[in-house]
Amino acid sequence: MTLDQCQDRLAAEGLDVVVPQIQQQMSESELCNIIADFDGVIAGDDPFTAKVLEIGRKGRLRVLAKWGIGVDAIDLEAAKQLGIYTSNTPNVFGDEVADIALGYIILLARQLHRMDAAIRRGEWLKIQGTSLRGKTAGVVGIGSIGKAIVRRLHTLGMEVLGHDVHPIDPAFCQETHLKSVALDLLLQQSDCIVLACNLTPQNYHLLNDRAFAQMKNGVWVVNVARGALIDETALVTALKDGKVGAAALDVFETEPLPLTSPLLRFEQVILGSHNSSNTREAVLRVNQLAIDHLVRDLNRAASSHES
Repeated sequence: MTLDQCQDRLAAEGLDVVVPQIQQQMSESELCNIIADFDGVIAGDDPFTAKVLEIGRKGRLRVLAKWGIGVDAIDLEAAKQLGIYTSNTPNVFGDEVADIALGYIILLARQLHRMDAAIRRGEWLKIQGTSLRGKTAGVVGIGSIGKAIVRRLHTLGMEVLGHDVHPIDPAFCQETHLKSVALDLLLQQSDCIVLACNLTPQNYHLLNDRAFAQMKNGVWVVNVARGALIDETALVTALKDGKVGAAALDVFETEPLPLTSPLLRFEQVILGSHNSSNTREAVLRVNQLAIDHLVRDLNRAASSHES
């Protein structure tokens, strides 16, 4: 969160702000050590487990405002039982994440990153790329981000299959020529598979050995959602045997990605830093929305306590 650009608003609301020094997210033990001191938290992807929330509730914690969309790191049931107000900021990053997904797909198709690196080494690398028009892309998760990805892929002339656990709006399917299909069919027919869904207990390791076995040989995999949607051990095996021809991963099961990860060995894998939503405009927009939710729920909590 760009704190300097929010200071006036935070001061006007009478909030004292503490910002822990972190690289990607705090650990459960780190949260347990400090959580009881705060009335409210604007959270990233930090693990707000039942243990963390219970310790927080025994102290001052009353409000948890999620910065962003995904709430998979928050034990929502525990928060509800403890009377902790929770919120998130849905429908805020569709275009930003879709732009990154599109960028990854174009990089996989034309290998621009490899040519750039070669030229910087004094080489003149010529790579025969892959045309995208007419290829089939499968998008898993047709929420705000998935819809924005579908629109971009349709514009490229790709055939697009979509899968979601909820019914997909028929009007959107008609607008984009999206075909709503079962997951197995999407896996079997797609040349490129893009993950844009929430992480839930039901779809943990959605792409596992069984899923990879169903895919076309040489399929591309793009993940701009959550790292744990992919069984990384299974992905490494699929990369080694050529089942997966290339991958672009903005997220991982462990972040930052450890230097011991075997994914680092594959030239055909593009690695990101969980950064697909990070544009100046989007950050400022979500900052304000998260603060709105924090202030609203702190006031609700205060009113509830007084009554």
